[in-house]
Amino acid sequence: MRMLVFFDLPTVTREKKRAYTLFRRFLLQDGYDMLQWSVYGRVVNGVDDMQKHMKRLQKNLPPEGSVRCLIISEKQFAEMKLLVGDQKPQEKKINADQLLLF
Repeated sequence: MRMLVFFDLPTVTREKKRAYTLFRRFLLQDGYDMLQWSVYGRVVNGVDDMQKHMKRLQKNLPPEGSVRCLIISEKQFAEMKLLVGDQKPQEKKINADQLLLF
């Protein structure tokens, strides 16, 4: 399974920029990879792991802005089409059998 986090946070004032930076740092430290600007994703191993990371995400939400989370299967993620640009190294295809090894 994959957790995709989409966010749009205000960065007008110094405090709001700090909240943005802290949220982005949390995502990176919690194992999320940046797919594109303000879109981060991570692999989770089952429903229990997803719920654990959802709680961690909710504890680290910024006070303002818009943050959304979408849970999709590996098969759905693999079907995503890249229309313009190049695939990033962290986006290498991982099949379901390889995920079981981790």
